[in-house]
Amino acid sequence: MHIRFDVPADPAYPGRVAAALSSAQLRRYVVIGAVLVTVGAVGLLVSRGFGWGDQTLPVWLAMLVGGLLAMLYWPWLRLRARRRSSGYAVEGGYDITEDNIMMRSGSESGGIAWDGVTQVRSTPEFWIVYVGRMPATVIPRLLMSAEDAETLRAYLADRGLLRS
Repeated sequence: MHIRFDVPADPAYPGRVAAALSSAQLRRYVVIGAVLVTVGAVGLLVSRGFGWGDQTLPVWLAMLVGGLLAMLYWPWLRLRARRRSSGYAVEGGYDITEDNIMMRSGSESGGIAWDGVTQVRSTPEFWIVYVGRMPATVIPRLLMSAEDAETLRAYLADRGLLRS
């Protein structure tokens, strides 16, 4: 397998990459926030019903506010990442073989060996490559030819790396 393709200098592309990489990690903030909001709301309702609502009101309000802030942290961080990365638009490319993924962007280049990859998650625009539990890079599937994308998908499936 040898897949090679270029990435054009699109000002929106680095923001989409930053959003894809951060969404995988930040999803748990939304879940934690939803749990805190639910527990806080239930606690408020139950405490009011038993007459000890005034004593526990600060605890339940803190849970509600903390949960809302945790849920809002994800979109705020995503927006911030997009804004900061918009100045990084340079031409680049990928060179993917059976051994590794080589990426170049402007004058910088780097690579990830497939032996270090623990999983690859599929999104509509990217394959997100994980090393350990952390997302390390993305492979833009929309910039690949259909044949190359199918070849890489089959390779990932054969190695047991592909997750939905």
